[in-house]
Amino acid sequence: MIYIVEDDSSIRELEQYALQTNGYEAKGFADGASFWLGVRAALPDLVILDVMLPDEDGYQILSRLRDTPATRTVPVIMVTAKTSEIDVVKGLDHGADDYLCKPFGIMEFISRVRAVLRRTRAGAPAAEKLLRFGGIEMDDAARTVRADGETVELTFKEYALLHLFLEHPGQVLARERIMKEVWDTDDLLESRTIDMHVRTLRQKLGPAGECIRTVRKVGYKLSSDAED
Repeated sequence: MIYIVEDDSSIRELEQYALQTNGYEAKGFADGASFWLGVRAALPDLVILDVMLPDEDGYQILSRLRDTPATRTVPVIMVTAKTSEIDVVKGLDHGADDYLCKPFGIMEFISRVRAVLRRTRAGAPAAEKLLRFGGIEMDDAARTVRADGETVELTFKEYALLHLFLEHPGQVLARERIMKEVWDTDDLLESRTIDMHVRTLRQKLGPAGECIRTVRKVGYKLSSDAED
């Protein structure tokens, strides 16, 4: 079941119709209060969350979802009319798994939903191992991350991105490869998504995140070499 939180009835009904015609169950909510009633009745598999709402805004709802154990891992796609980078980063910082900026096409909308659900249902990588690099430690079995001994809360996409880096230390990962393996798309028009996720990932990891190096005009790599 996919929950849509959108106060514009025309947009909400369009999104709901698009999801249902593509084989998904969907339910719409006009505000935060009705959404929370729905969550208490049944947990969703995914939340499509608008930022501007009449009671709680989308950022507040997202923070509550991430602070509540029962809903902490529910994937969330933020939908916003705001297109500035700071608004997108704010959503990612609050724990969004992906975002869409209005106006967007229905095919793009369905593609993002499919990608997030596919990644979520795939779960953690099969190998139960501990990945380490510098001060970063990732436990796949427990699905936890620590940086310099401190627990770090990551979104689903941030976790997948860090996992990719940790699996390939010292290797330059091209943007095309990152987009394919983390976002399941070859569309480099969305490559700024990578930059914003790397930025928030570095911030959350603190000093340990400095090992995520930018390789100009190519991509990123995990390296402890100061000159990189």
